[in-house]
Amino acid sequence: MITTTDPRTGRQSDTDLAPTSADAVADLARAAEAAASVLASRPRQWRADMLERIAAALEDARAELVATADAETGLGEARLGGELTRSVVQFRMFADAVREGSYLEAIIDHAATTDLGPAPDVRRMLVPLGPVAVFGSSNFPFAFSVAGGDTASALAAGCPVILKAHSAHPLTSARSFDAIAAATAAAGAPDGTVGIVYGQQAGSALVADPRITAVGFTGSLSGGMALQRIIDERAQPIPLYGELSSLNPLFITPGAAIARADTIAADLFTSVTGSAGQLCTKPGVAFVPVGDAGDALVDALADRVDEAGAQVLLNRRIHDSFREIRDRVLAAPGAVERARGVEDAAEGFAVAPTLVETTASSLGADLVEEAFGPLVVVVRYEGAGDLRRAASVVPKSLTATLHHEADEIDLARRLTDDLAPWAGRLVYNGYPTGVRVAWAQQHGGPWPATNSQHTSVGMTAIRRFLRPLAWQNAAQELLPEELRDGPVPIPRRVDGVLQLAAVESTP
Repeated sequence: MITTTDPRTGRQSDTDLAPTSADAVADLARAAEAAASVLASRPRQWRADMLERIAAALEDARAELVATADAETGLGEARLGGELTRSVVQFRMFADAVREGSYLEAIIDHAATTDLGPAPDVRRMLVPLGPVAVFGSSNFPFAFSVAGGDTASALAAGCPVILKAHSAHPLTSARSFDAIAAATAAAGAPDGTVGIVYGQQAGSALVADPRITAVGFTGSLSGGMALQRIIDERAQPIPLYGELSSLNPLFITPGAAIARADTIAADLFTSVTGSAGQLCTKPGVAFVPVGDAGDALVDALADRVDEAGAQVLLNRRIHDSFREIRDRVLAAPGAVERARGVEDAAEGFAVAPTLVETTASSLGADLVEEAFGPLVVVVRYEGAGDLRRAASVVPKSLTATLHHEADEIDLARRLTDDLAPWAGRLVYNGYPTGVRVAWAQQHGGPWPATNSQHTSVGMTAIRRFLRPLAWQNAAQELLPEELRDGPVPIPRRVDGVLQLAAVESTP
């Protein structure tokens, strides 16, 4: 029997859900394989309509979904309501992207005589991979779980999706899946378009199933590595798109510390403690200059941490891991506990926000371990050289943030050059928490942040679940509509020239 736990109290309850058997996993994979060819043959307009039906179904179920997720995560109705809106928006944006069609990367090179001699007609575009396994994450029960961006982008690509429900919010996963399944059925999607499994063994069996063509995963580094080991044992390797571990360093220049110490302290506190610090983009280490301005900034940050109440973490595993990592960080040479909020509550999975201070010369690997929760390490540095040396100790991350003033552009440029190979997104005079869903977004980074060069947020996330296919000397009737001669409503590159989408004229 699958159980659910209220993280505010630690009390566990039974559900009507059961672990999925190996035979049931195989049945779902077979159904997804059968659905894949049907989905690939459906027109883009139909697929876009299906995505919008899913968005509407999630919106219709909003009250039940938010209440269920709050009972299982303790994240609060305001945060969860906003997150569900993000999920709804993602499905609608992917619907727009599917209609617009540039994601197909359609290219036509007509037969021609070239400098290398006669050349055949070649046409190329991206096509769906096939059935995709998506693992829900604990900290985003909507936007990175069953109703999340991996599901939306895979369905947008034309791939069936089998979801692995997260053990920390099984009822939220089930209710989200019910809404999605009802919407796909109402759209006339084939059986097997979406499926869901419960339990760790079912998740392992799903990844091992030869019909699965890709895996989307947001979670711990150890969890991602475990899935990779299963993939390595498959006869046919497949991509694992994993978002795994990130410290997201934040750098404050001397000028920024002088100009806005208190503002940065207040906003940094909010960024570190938002959602109890359980965000993949939480800044886990902040570099602050020595001197009076830096002292004022750290003092203001410490005051806020000291006054902070205990914060509820998502589950016992995250709670226990946070406390272990916090103890290891505090035991590291040169580490000083500068501030700690209200101590852990007697019941449930609450922890105290904590501020640790050290110096750039003391910074080592034992001080830059990701702590999933409200912990930040402040590193005091003396100059640009000191800062750049200390920054090299920090593992590569999803983001790197730089606070600077207008008269420090030369310093900011040098730091940008240093940080560009170290992160997937550079943030200036802001905070990395809060990821915009947009075409330009890059939510990924060098290892160990992720294990691929793709983003898991934004419209280009669809690229993960597509592969290129070329047609050579094919009859027009054998080509996809997007590659046939004549005007088409998508942008294409034809004989080397980029052409905009053809627009029908109105009489």
